[in-house]
Amino acid sequence: MDYGKFKYEEAQKAKEARKNQANTVLKEVRFRLKIDKHDYETKRKRAEGFLQGGDKVKALILFRGREQSRPDQGVRLLQKFSEDVAEFGTVESSPAIDGRNMVMVIAPLKNKATAKAEADSRRAAQQSRKTQPETAQTEAAQTETAKAVSEPAETVQSEAKQKSTKEEKDA
Repeated sequence: MDYGKFKYEEAQKAKEARKNQANTVLKEVRFRLKIDKHDYETKRKRAEGFLQGGDKVKALILFRGREQSRPDQGVRLLQKFSEDVAEFGTVESSPAIDGRNMVMVIAPLKNKATAKAEADSRRAAQQSRKTQPETAQTEAAQTETAKAVSEPAETVQSEAKQKSTKEEKDA
């Protein structure tokens, strides 16, 4: 094997490895200490989507004014959040105060590559389900068209036979 071919194959392998590589990204979900139920549920669902996608989630509580004197309420909110998303991820770093903010990082249960493979397989299954009814409809339309095309030809042939039999009787 020559050296040029070897270098080319190594470059192709490296390119394929980079293509299939999945990087875990740190996504952020911001809360305020006084968050309403609906807003909390929206943020929780967003975080669950990130975790299902294989990304880490950084839950951040912003404290303002007097809220800074109540970090225990922030810890309770983050603990509730971690319990709600426990089926999708685990707490990587417990709640910690960082200036005016309280931060907690949640890591996904499945890695990014696994999540990406599952999403691709679901997408392929949906594509195949969409194309199957379409092909059945097109096949039905093709058979109807073939019947419609063959029927006039049959009537022309039967008319020609009738004319020929009349001519034979007349002769």
